[in-house]
Amino acid sequence: MLKLLRLLLLGLAMVVVFVLGTLLCLLRPRHPNNVHLLGRLFHLACPLIGLKVRIRVAEQARGLHSAVFIANHQSNWDIVTLPGVVMPRTVAIGKNSLFWIPLFGQLFWLSGNLLINRENKAKAASTIGKVVDKIRHRNMSIWMFPEGTRSQGKGLLPFKTGAFHIALQAGVPIVPIACSSYFGQVDLNRWDNGELIIEVMPPIHIEDYKSTQIRELLKHSRQLIAERIAVLDTEARRP
Repeated sequence: MLKLLRLLLLGLAMVVVFVLGTLLCLLRPRHPNNVHLLGRLFHLACPLIGLKVRIRVAEQARGLHSAVFIANHQSNWDIVTLPGVVMPRTVAIGKNSLFWIPLFGQLFWLSGNLLINRENKAKAASTIGKVVDKIRHRNMSIWMFPEGTRSQGKGLLPFKTGAFHIALQAGVPIVPIACSSYFGQVDLNRWDNGELIIEVMPPIHIEDYKSTQIRELLKHSRQLIAERIAVLDTEARRP
């Protein structure tokens, strides 16, 4: 009964978010602040699934003009948990196939997020160049999941290089974001599904890295996130 009630409430909440989000995006299509505002609306659904989210933001990560935010990607519930830390003027990068998800895909694009063709390396490289231009000329930030897919409880997966290429070419810091492990923690038939902790860590300044050191930058960033996840896992209250 509780699961059915939650699904109904979630369904109603998503309808409201999609309606409000569509109106907002039609009034100012692809505005760089749309994603921040929509993210806050999606994040309001956390109590509906019985999750308490604790958010920590390092002082050094506040007020950055532009950055590349990278976070671990665990499950479909990330769509309501992680948007709580999306900063103003930040857009995400996703694969082209997202556009064809009914309602969500179209809103994802209309809100200002960027889509790339991962199967075509030439087009993906061209898109990275356009992303770098947007960062430089519009004071925008980018949100990426460097794992490239949901880990589904398998731990932190290997990182892809795209986010690091963008940061180095744009000359902006990388901001690691760690979310405590919660895959399999959400049971819609359970009233209290515990908590998760999301921590926005201090930025990694890329001035000390050359384009030939992208693997070192990737390894360092992944290590920071992995170590922080391990700490947060000891703090987060389980159901």
